[in-house]
Amino acid sequence: MRGSDLARAALEAARQQAKARPKRAVPRGTATGSRRRRRWSGAGSDERDPQTLGRLASRMAADRGWSDHLAGGRVFGRWAALVGADVAEHAKPLALKDGELTVQADSTAWATQLRLLQRQLLGHIAAGVGPGVVTKLKVQGPSAPSWRHGPRHVPGRGPRDTYG
Repeated sequence: MRGSDLARAALEAARQQAKARPKRAVPRGTATGSRRRRRWSGAGSDERDPQTLGRLASRMAADRGWSDHLAGGRVFGRWAALVGADVAEHAKPLALKDGELTVQADSTAWATQLRLLQRQLLGHIAAGVGPGVVTKLKVQGPSAPSWRHGPRHVPGRGPRDTYG
């Protein structure tokens, strides 16, 4: 038998099985029982109506589980609007992982100030982005240069002794 003969035989077997099954009674007026199909959405909004790009993007993000990542991106994108221009000028967000936002301040004084303002900053971020996106703030001071060069180094203060 050729491929087309096999396909015809399978189609005929399926038709025979469909004829052998008992028919179900469908009540009139249901979606499957009515012969007339509605082709327009009417006056109210419907899923068949044209959708805005923002609505489609948010639906796609929710379906694919991207909402948490996008909320984290909003924290980075709207940092100055969320925490204020003065704080944003002296601190920048570095990472957001499991609700913990790591922020680096440009001086130790600003790092201390951010630690004191932590509760208010978390409130502003939750109001702007949504609750539960950022639950904890980890503040880092400025990064200092490393004096450990090479595989061997001298314990103690080493070359910094002459600085002061």
